[in-house]
Amino acid sequence: MPIRKIPLRTGYIYHIFNRGINHAPIFYSKRDYQRFTNLISYYRWGNNPVKYSRFQTLSDEIKNEIIQNSKEKLVSFISNCLMPNHFHFVMRQEKENGISYFVNRFLAAYTKFFNTKYKRSGPLFENRFKAVLVETDEQLIHLVRYIHLNPYSSGVVKSLRDLLSYPWSSLQEYLDPQVIGICDEKEIVLKLFKNNREAFKKFTLDQAEYQKRLDKIKHLIQE
Repeated sequence: MPIRKIPLRTGYIYHIFNRGINHAPIFYSKRDYQRFTNLISYYRWGNNPVKYSRFQTLSDEIKNEIIQNSKEKLVSFISNCLMPNHFHFVMRQEKENGISYFVNRFLAAYTKFFNTKYKRSGPLFENRFKAVLVETDEQLIHLVRYIHLNPYSSGVVKSLRDLLSYPWSSLQEYLDPQVIGICDEKEIVLKLFKNNREAFKKFTLDQAEYQKRLDKIKHLIQE
C-alpha cells in the first residue's frame, strides 16, 4: 500500500472514509454491519494478543481478561456512519501511526470475513482510505452533521423518523445518553452546543432537506 505523502499526526482529528471497489456493497445483512462494528471495537486497541476470529472462540473469562488488559488506545471515535457501500469515521489519533494501523487491521479482518461468507476473493475496499484533517470547530460540527444525515440524503432511509433510529451511525448516541456505541469522544462536539442535545438535534435536522437536494444534484451531475 502506498505511503502517505502527509503523515497523520497524533492528537489531531480526521475524517476517515472509504468505499467498496466500484461502489459495490460492503454490507448485505445486519450481521455484516454488526461484525464490522465488533471489529472496530476490538482493533481500536493496539495490543490485542490474538486476532478477532480467535478471540471469538475463547471463554468469557479469557475474553474479559484480554479486554481489561487492552490499554494501548490507537484512536478515539467522535462520530461514525456505516452505509451500504461505504463508511465515514471522525476520529482522533492517539498513538503514532494509530489510525493507519487500526484501519488496515480491521479492514483486513472484515474483508476476510466478507470474502469467506460470500465466497469471493480479492480486495473489498478501494486501495487506500481517505483522510481529511479537521482544523476548526466549525468544520467539525458541519462534518458530523453531514455524516449523520448521510443515510437520509442518500435515500437509505426515507424519513427523518427513520434517520433518528438508524442503527449504524452515532446519531442515536448523541441524542440519547443511554445509548452505548463506539464513540468515546462525543463531548468534543456536544460541548460546542453547551451539552444541549436538543440544540444539537435541531442543528442536524434543520439541514436535512437541503443536504438531500444537494445529494440529488450531485448524482445528476455524475450521470
